[in-house]
Amino acid sequence: MEISDLENVKITLHEMGSQLRDEVYHRSWEAFAAGDRARDAIQDSAQFEQRRLELRAKLIDALGGLPPTDTPLNPRVTGTVDGNGFKIEKVIFESRPETYVTGNVYLPDGSSGRRGAVVFVCGHADDAKGYQQYQTVCQYLAHAGLIVLAIDPIGQGERLEYCDPLTGKSDIHIGTGEHEQAGAQCWPLGHGLARYFVHDIIRSIDYLCTRPEVDTGKIGITGNSGGGTQTSLAMICDERLAAAAPGTFIMSREAYLTSGQPQDAEQIWPEMSAAGFDHEDILLAMAPKPVMVLAVTEDFFPIEGTRRTVAKAQRFWDMYGNPGGLELVEDESPHCYTPALARSAASFFAKHLLGKEVSVAQAPIAPFEPSQLWCTKGGLVRRDYPSARTVHDENRRSADALEQMRQALPLKERRQLAIDWLNARVRYTRKLGNLNPRYLLSRQLSGGLQAQSVVWRSQGWMYSHAFIFRHESLADERLPVTIALWPGGTGRMHRHESWIRESCAAGRAVMVLDVTGVGALAPHAINSRPIDASLGTLHKFTADLFWLGDSLAAMRIFDVLRALDMAVQLRGAAPHDMRIYASGRTSFYAEIAAFLDERAAALDVEDGHEGVGDWVRSLYYDNRDLAGLILPGVLKYFDLDELRALK
Repeated sequence: MEISDLENVKITLHEMGSQLRDEVYHRSWEAFAAGDRARDAIQDSAQFEQRRLELRAKLIDALGGLPPTDTPLNPRVTGTVDGNGFKIEKVIFESRPETYVTGNVYLPDGSSGRRGAVVFVCGHADDAKGYQQYQTVCQYLAHAGLIVLAIDPIGQGERLEYCDPLTGKSDIHIGTGEHEQAGAQCWPLGHGLARYFVHDIIRSIDYLCTRPEVDTGKIGITGNSGGGTQTSLAMICDERLAAAAPGTFIMSREAYLTSGQPQDAEQIWPEMSAAGFDHEDILLAMAPKPVMVLAVTEDFFPIEGTRRTVAKAQRFWDMYGNPGGLELVEDESPHCYTPALARSAASFFAKHLLGKEVSVAQAPIAPFEPSQLWCTKGGLVRRDYPSARTVHDENRRSADALEQMRQALPLKERRQLAIDWLNARVRYTRKLGNLNPRYLLSRQLSGGLQAQSVVWRSQGWMYSHAFIFRHESLADERLPVTIALWPGGTGRMHRHESWIRESCAAGRAVMVLDVTGVGALAPHAINSRPIDASLGTLHKFTADLFWLGDSLAAMRIFDVLRALDMAVQLRGAAPHDMRIYASGRTSFYAEIAAFLDERAAALDVEDGHEGVGDWVRSLYYDNRDLAGLILPGVLKYFDLDELRALK
């Protein structure tokens, strides 16, 4: 038998393919139940206001805080388009210095004096504000007499950040692709991409407040899908909003958990599940102001979650004496901001922002070609404004600032801060017990090598796994152990066969470790994407862990620490001279584990992980198994190249 014959061995002692899913789901369910209990316990407005303020502060902190809002907007109108019953102004303003937001302002004909306005935020359509479905919504709102500001989100419409300014071509997919590319690099900085989406909306409201036509006390917001996400964020973060109509997004975290659907970076709000947050809290953020939840019955956002959330939230409008202030409108449709929902939203906003009953059922709707609504000359901010700042630019600046901050601290203080933070993140609140090792498969291999499979309890009900190799001539001796990590774990041992044989011939036992989600511990796929791909199974579980204040990276580092515990107990192992060998990006786990645990007498790294700061500063990068390499907030405390000096 050869080493490669062991790579597809199935562990039958326990359902390894389900254990990560079960761990994530059960912890999430416990958090959701705690959140329900906390909301259900609210009996008066004082308790309600306390929860609302606490969760708002918690969310903003979880996103890394919000950028300043006191910088000049420098708005400019670059052109106009005449519609049937309204005019559209093409506007550009700066939400942050040299961060250009492109938008269309819909101005109803014949309007005079100040009137209510609506910010329209776009879902994941490539053309963003120019997408015909979104133009339809904006036109209905304008026909109802409302001023509308529709803005392009980061990475969509005219605000692509990764395309060539000359050709407009990019290898990064518009929308979710761009959001993930930049968003993943936010996490190590302690930021979330959503902070920039929220900030753009806040500055959009700031811009509307400068317009002489706008009643600043009557500004609402709507959007669906990714725009529903942005609407929800704004409902929590900007108290100036007078009304909101979040579309095809409001559901419940519990209902969505088991759907298998991933979410991209701006839709992941770290630690908020751990805080007991659910979508009911999004609605509560607006109470008792008017809110209309827009939903479709055939959505991938579960309609049963939407109905439950709205029903449970209703009592808070009752508490404030506004029982009709929260509405749910449904349409029979797949995921979409349907014309029926658009007409309902137009009537809703007209009632609450204009003070009149309006029907737009007969309104003439005629979307323009997207290029007719461009605010820039060629439809691309980076072409007209070569110095335009992107999220990647923000991340690079943040990485530089954090590095300078770390270097300014005394070495001893940096070391203690890193240890304290890592212990909190890696050891977290993990449930520990006896390792209870089970020695399973034992095989004689060619070339005098012996192999045995062993599993043990790592945390709670989760098992770890390794193959133990030793030379048959040393079968009766107690040998020092080298724990080996590489991408793919026991599923890719043949690529490292020479190293395994050389190490065993040198008198060592080799423990090839599977960290969580790898090798024999790989999860069953829960969606159609490859397990370790962007938005695949591991990405989805990692996002859920972020919501819990945990991460797959932290779990894998913990796996290495528990492997050191196991190596001490291993049959035929000598408790001295334990080493760790890591190849490729798994060195990330090995470096941190060796820093935390002095039992690792030596660490040997081959073709190691690039520094976290170097990766954050990279415009393009390898995103394979990236979810397992993100430790949120790490750059506040150290980078990999600093660990050995700190040790």
